[in-house]
Amino acid sequence: MLVENPEKQALEIIKRLSVVYPDAKTALNFTTPFEMLVATILSAQSTDKMINKITPALFEKYPDPKAFAEASLAELEQDIKSSGFFHNKAANIIGAARGVVSRFGGVVPSGMADMLTLPGVGRKTANVVLHNAFGLVEGIAVDTHVKRLTERLGLTSNTDPVKIEQDLMALLPRTYWGDFSYYLIDHGRAVCDAKKPHCPECVLKDICPSAFLFIQAE
Repeated sequence: MLVENPEKQALEIIKRLSVVYPDAKTALNFTTPFEMLVATILSAQSTDKMINKITPALFEKYPDPKAFAEASLAELEQDIKSSGFFHNKAANIIGAARGVVSRFGGVVPSGMADMLTLPGVGRKTANVVLHNAFGLVEGIAVDTHVKRLTERLGLTSNTDPVKIEQDLMALLPRTYWGDFSYYLIDHGRAVCDAKKPHCPECVLKDICPSAFLFIQAE
């Protein structure tokens, strides 16, 4: 259910959530751009808390892109098994590592177009790495929290993450693109739960077109 003025809605959401979550940022632990890339690939269909348990030993065993590029697929699968979907993730990590080594001199590229040539890297992953590892903003990362909340809050009627990103980029000044995702992610974790959102205690309840429906259903 789209609101009448989604641009005004988006700015009001930022205004309120930036007060509630002033330190909103990625929860993934990393020290280099490549570690950020690997952690982000691993985080798909998993939790950041789980990935942060895996990565210390993983990054010690594979300290750089070259080490990942030369890793045994079967062995890496076992190393990351607890992250879920480990077959695809291991293949993507090794593929991305080989691309970084062979085409970018062992250095993670800092541009969207180059990032998207790496296996396992879509716009969400690229946006996360560019923003957190390089301080660059070329788009808005749309994960499951962002997808869910932007629909509930009436900012988009699309369900495809790329189209949602395009809608959000059209609504928000570029200066907000990087942080917007993390406001929604923190709010999604704390209040706007996927199955049972806590609407009565939500700071956005008076402007959220979905809140009345959820409250009535209780």
